[in-house]
Amino acid sequence: MRITVDTGLCCGAGQCVLLAPDVFDQGEDDGIVVLLDPSPAEPLRAAVREAAAVCPTSAISVDEGA
Repeated sequence: MRITVDTGLCCGAGQCVLLAPDVFDQGEDDGIVVLLDPSPAEPLRAAVREAAAVCPTSAISVDEGA
């Protein structure tokens, strides 16, 4: 699994941080997503998939083949 984020699309809703805090954070100044772990371990992957699914701007991309 490989995660990418498009910070230009991010609106700072923070759902990703709530669902997968080991993988995502938010910038202190603007609340924009910060990717902490682009290749999360297996136990975190379900939460990352959910975070991508609920992102209101589709700023999170998940590549399952990587």
